[in-house]
Amino acid sequence: MTVTMRGLSTAVPSTELSQPQVAEVFASQPGLSRLAQRIVSTSFGVSGIERRYTVIDELTLDGPATAEPEFFDRDSGLLLDPGTRLRNDRYETHASRLYVEAGRAALDAVDGLEPADVTHVVTVSCTGFYAPGPDFVLARDLGLRAGVQRYHLGFMGCYAAVPALRLAKQLCEADADAVVLVVSVELCTLHLRTSNDPDTIVATSLFGDGAGAALVTARPPGERERALQLDAFATRTTPQGEGDMAWRIGDHGFEMVLSNAIPSIIGEHVTGAIAPLLAAEPALGEALAEGRAGGAIEHWAIHPGGRSILDRVESTLVLSEAQLVPARETLRDYGNMSSATVLFVLERILRDPAATDGDRVAAMAFGPGLTVESALLTIRG
Repeated sequence: MTVTMRGLSTAVPSTELSQPQVAEVFASQPGLSRLAQRIVSTSFGVSGIERRYTVIDELTLDGPATAEPEFFDRDSGLLLDPGTRLRNDRYETHASRLYVEAGRAALDAVDGLEPADVTHVVTVSCTGFYAPGPDFVLARDLGLRAGVQRYHLGFMGCYAAVPALRLAKQLCEADADAVVLVVSVELCTLHLRTSNDPDTIVATSLFGDGAGAALVTARPPGERERALQLDAFATRTTPQGEGDMAWRIGDHGFEMVLSNAIPSIIGEHVTGAIAPLLAAEPALGEALAEGRAGGAIEHWAIHPGGRSILDRVESTLVLSEAQLVPARETLRDYGNMSSATVLFVLERILRDPAATDGDRVAAMAFGPGLTVESALLTIRG
């Protein structure tokens, strides 16, 4: 059975953050040590990010100041420190809107499929919680059928969109008439805060907000429609690195641990992690073993967890600079949006005029564990 991902769409909040401006704000906070100020300057400067987007309108330096600021007091220049409850309340408000916006965009992008055709909903997020959750909101606000089956993959981290697509494919293989709406929304900026901790500083330099959505179904795409055929998936955890990437709930937001050893760990284990994905096709498995994977697979949708991660994957798998352009441009224009990010990279590849029917795509995302989730896809249309 052939299962495809159709209507791939993305969305971001309206407030744009300039990376140099954000760096200036964080570097000017009182209480920062000299070492922390240097880390801010370095982390923001070498991030490869030019802009990000946020649901926190008051973080912008343009327009009138907020009368009762919650996250940033522009008059004093101080970053505030709201509790986890307020941050999560704002998540519920803003995430609900982005879930519906992205989900509707995916439906609008596909001819011949209506909201009533959707049989399953899979939502993804690690940056907030509420119940009834985003799966319920999507079903209600998009007018989905009363009996739509709903699933939520929560708190898995940056790799979660890949297992969401795998689950969607499995649902379609179990029911040939299934139409699965997959939507990922991450509002990472709700948890940014000033700190002398290096991991926290690195997180403030990387993360942004965004949403991605797609329909997964065995129903064939239209004649002029471009889609991604879902061929295979693989999951691996590295034998080291469990404590190098973590996501915990603190009293003042969610707290990220990002060790500077992550790029090295990924570089050491990425070949072995992707080998099971390619092993099902002997020619691809042989190409990987001989260092020719970049020549055998045209496109690479690598989760841009950071510039150094992309550098390490590129050199380890012997990929060309051109093959990393979609990931680097996504990082440049949006930052790291956790689980939604790989969908932005896939969208760039799918919309590239140079990408043609039959081209292969390897997607990879990294998260706590360290976990490597990968997918092999084929462009159709």
